[in-house]
Amino acid sequence: MSIVVYVMPIFKRKRRKLPLRVEDIMSSPPITVSNEATIEEVANIMCKEDIGSVMVVDKEGKLVGIVTERDLIHAITKKDIGKGIPVWMIMTENPVSVQPGTHIVEAIKKMRNINVRHLPVVDKDGKPLGMISMRDLIDAAMVFLQLLIE
Repeated sequence: MSIVVYVMPIFKRKRRKLPLRVEDIMSSPPITVSNEATIEEVANIMCKEDIGSVMVVDKEGKLVGIVTERDLIHAITKKDIGKGIPVWMIMTENPVSVQPGTHIVEAIKKMRNINVRHLPVVDKDGKPLGMISMRDLIDAAMVFLQLLIE
């Protein structure tokens, strides 16, 4: 006499990882200026483009700095506006950046740890490809939350 045993497969609920990369949500093309541009020129670009930062590049097109709304506020309080002052005098030099393939969670951690709202995205040669901002992160979070709700 033989006994037949039926084994039911055990279904496990798998946690799915979404391979979301910086390149999936970054703003592009990059908005850049030379380090000789004036503070006023940068402020006008930021206003016209409705953005909170501009990347500063050298003659080879490599990222050398970033100018943010905060930098402009500091320049205003020091009365450095309206004098044709070059942007290199107020920019944050050698900003932290990421490459397009960086996982989005890593980028968020980096932004939180260094307390910034804009993170330049550069290629392997240090040339700007785009920018990831808090606005981009909120837009992505909103899409995911909407998917969860539906």
